[in-house]
Amino acid sequence: MATLIRHKSWLWGFRSTILLYFGVLIVLPVFGVYVQSFSDGWESFAASLLDPIAWKAVLLTLKLGLVAALINIVVGTMVAWVLTRYRFFGRMALNSLVDLPFALPTAVGGLMILLLLGPGSWLGRAAEAIGVEIVFHQPAIVIAMVFVTFPFVIRAVQPLLEELETSQEEAAYTLGASKAHTFFHVILPSMRSGIISGGMLAFSRAIAEFGAVVLVAGNIPGRTLVASVFIYGEIESDNPVGAASVSVILLTLSFIVLWLMNRVQRGKRG
Repeated sequence: MATLIRHKSWLWGFRSTILLYFGVLIVLPVFGVYVQSFSDGWESFAASLLDPIAWKAVLLTLKLGLVAALINIVVGTMVAWVLTRYRFFGRMALNSLVDLPFALPTAVGGLMILLLLGPGSWLGRAAEAIGVEIVFHQPAIVIAMVFVTFPFVIRAVQPLLEELETSQEEAAYTLGASKAHTFFHVILPSMRSGIISGGMLAFSRAIAEFGAVVLVAGNIPGRTLVASVFIYGEIESDNPVGAASVSVILLTLSFIVLWLMNRVQRGKRG
């Protein structure tokens, strides 16, 4: 009996510690952002959001984040397919490099893009020669977003491909189905949930990116100023309410994306 009581006491203490950690690390900061955004009333919150610079920054962020997510969906699915279905020299190294954006400081990623595609690089000069402007324009922002969100789709699709039984493909081939028909009607449905959830995570992460974007964006209102950089500028200008108001939009969108992703995953399990 005493052992059972000690076990329950230890379990209760462990749960309490986890809940406290979760509350201090996640719940309180999120709650604080919402409280700060409405600290001066609804009128101030609405005025901050109706500021043309603010809502243009949010709309631009959503647009570029969606483009980056779509690119990652296509490219990430292809990379996951190659890493899962093919064996070649350097495959393990390439598979390890997929997670580099997770380990690398995002500011370093932005610096790499700046050095590779900036006006002083040969790629940058070649792009300018044909009239294409990359760094300090929207293409650089998309590239930065794609870089920091690159692993999400790959790591979501890979396990599904590894679990997919080749007997289903072989049966389709035996019945006379072409490779394209087999891919779109047998393989792709098995990957769909991973593609969708990975794309959602990539989008949610892209709209919040700051470190890589701030180095390569021109920060021109309405053209290259994204929401995360706008929030930083509002803090620098001593306007925490304006910064919190835009942050609430990004937070709410992230919550919606996570809710939808959980629905997709529950639907797959069901």
